[in-house]
Amino acid sequence: MLNSFSAVLAALGMSVSLLAGCGKNGNNDPAPSPTGTERREASAELTNGWGHGVNLQPSYYNGGNVTFGWSLMKSYTKIKTVRIEIEPTVSVTLAKSWIQQAISNGYAVIATYHKYTVLGSDDANELTAAANWWKNNYATLAGAGAFTINLMNEWGSHNITSNAYAAAYNNAISIVRQVYSGPIIIDCAGWGQETATAAAAVKGQGGTKINDTNIILSVHIYPNGWNQGKNRNLQNADLDDLASAGRPCIVGEFGNSPSGSVDWSGMVSYAKSKGWTVLGWCWNGDGGTMNMVSPAWTTNPTASSYSAGSYFNVIYNLL
Repeated sequence: MLNSFSAVLAALGMSVSLLAGCGKNGNNDPAPSPTGTERREASAELTNGWGHGVNLQPSYYNGGNVTFGWSLMKSYTKIKTVRIEIEPTVSVTLAKSWIQQAISNGYAVIATYHKYTVLGSDDANELTAAANWWKNNYATLAGAGAFTINLMNEWGSHNITSNAYAAAYNNAISIVRQVYSGPIIIDCAGWGQETATAAAAVKGQGGTKINDTNIILSVHIYPNGWNQGKNRNLQNADLDDLASAGRPCIVGEFGNSPSGSVDWSGMVSYAKSKGWTVLGWCWNGDGGTMNMVSPAWTTNPTASSYSAGSYFNVIYNLL
């Protein structure tokens, strides 16, 4: 998450930005029978055995050698899924241990390639590099157990066209498919906010479409969320727009910072009403105020025990 991660980035000489699902009608009327599209939308949670959950970003603290507080997490039973962001500079063996710990503690795992220097980039070579990282390392990581690949965190700017987005993902997905046949999560461009671009890329509205159908679309929801394609702040209609692509959807990240005018919590609740999996930012690993537990890894990455912090219920109450 861009602004709140600034403390860590300042310490490390870095700069970064930071991750969403789709069924019923969101009011008190009886929900109509689901259409084929709605059934596909809901399938992200059903197919992968996911529930709602939280993000983890361990790469930047003590070389990634952190304690996670699994015993505390297990006491909060609404958390079923963890999304683990992996910086490519981190040891793959270490990243495997993170996945293994999560699985052994009973969590469904989404693993994400996260390269802080290129978030929001339109450079297709960076997305290809992420795909090749998965090609080279998936077998090792899968030794920890089954998980779902989130191909790359927040690739693509607010201004990327649907054609460029689709073409880059077609190439990257084809590389990942050499080693992995499961569903692939792809983040919306524009720091996870350009829902119209992602939907158009799946539909081929610009002329080029994402060919692989075993994908899951992920939107990131924060108070400052902006949809350049619509020239306005994010709103519930953007979730409907994303769902119209006919692919499963999730809210890969949500949180209460940076400041802005988006009804972020209302959007998360709306996503849940559609049957989407929602993943809060974050259990631990934010460089600012959005850590659910204390101590934050910024101050003590190897604590022997953790407790719920002041930010905890901001996220947990929405799961």
